[in-house]
Amino acid sequence: MARTPLDLPDFPWDALVPFGAVARRHAGGIVDLSVGSPVDPTPQLIRDAITAATDAHAYPQVAGTPALREAIVEWFGRRRGVRDLSVGNVLPSIGSKELIAWLPLMLGIGEGDVVVHPEVAYPTYAIGAALAGATALASDDPAAWPENTRLVWINSPGNPDGRVLDVETMAAMVARARELGAVIAGDECYAELNWAADEPTPSILDPRVTGGDNSSVLAVYSLSKQSNLAGYRAGFVAGDATLVAELLSVRKHAGLIPPAPVQAAMIVALGDESHVAAQRALYRARRDRLKAAIEAAGFTVDHSEAGLYLWATRGQDAWQTVGDLAEHGVLVVPGSFYTDGAPQHVRMALTVSDADVDTAVERFAALR
Repeated sequence: MARTPLDLPDFPWDALVPFGAVARRHAGGIVDLSVGSPVDPTPQLIRDAITAATDAHAYPQVAGTPALREAIVEWFGRRRGVRDLSVGNVLPSIGSKELIAWLPLMLGIGEGDVVVHPEVAYPTYAIGAALAGATALASDDPAAWPENTRLVWINSPGNPDGRVLDVETMAAMVARARELGAVIAGDECYAELNWAADEPTPSILDPRVTGGDNSSVLAVYSLSKQSNLAGYRAGFVAGDATLVAELLSVRKHAGLIPPAPVQAAMIVALGDESHVAAQRALYRARRDRLKAAIEAAGFTVDHSEAGLYLWATRGQDAWQTVGDLAEHGVLVVPGSFYTDGAPQHVRMALTVSDADVDTAVERFAALR
């Protein structure tokens, strides 16, 4: 039988390459606001932990060490107000992207099934549906979710728009997913970067959302953003114990194992709030300066209540904005990478150095 190739879309970032080349030709070099990759150092206490764990001669545990799972449980209670979890409700992952991409397949979702994701969304939700042979549907309206929905993704705070869903909205989404017999999963990796308060944004596992019942509900998290651990690939999933056990079984067979030194580092990262507060303060200062500069240059910032991005528009086609900014040595991402419904928006990342923020502010001033 001939192999049928996966029907995957073109990688959208390839279309940005020529604009990056233009920005790099600027006399002062490029200020890259396109990629949300951390630029600040990994905190020393975490680096010390991974160094101390480098004698990792035995195979690590797919389920995570008992100490790691307990640290995840404790973190959910302390930082997210979710106090009804046990070690059977949590599982580490190799970052969060692989889990997001493979979750439909690991749940047995396939042809004829629908995977719902936000209307403005990180592309990997739709890619995960394609990998499983399912149909992706962009919808924020629970009433529009069809009867054959088997997985619903919500993303709060959102990437790219920084939108935060309130408890009531999430509760309605959970109720509709349960009515359909679907799993609902919250991608929450920006939760600690809340600009409206110093408390994290609400979790989908918050008892006010679930009614104290975690059945059919999962939360996905990553330490890449809050702890500058993007290179460690340190993530986890929590929620319905039956679903977590199913994921564990699949991951054992597939060999999806977070490295032992990374597991040790995660324990330290989850137990320390001071480095998270310090990093949040850095991002808040950068956000304040960039937001003021782009608004003075004629941009409107929509949503962006949390997370690592400013979702902005000048009221013109997004690709025109991308081109204009590239000529000034600044690279941003068009909203079309994330939705068909925001043709005039661009995403600007806060993950640049303070020196690059200074340069960006100067270049936005030249746009006035």
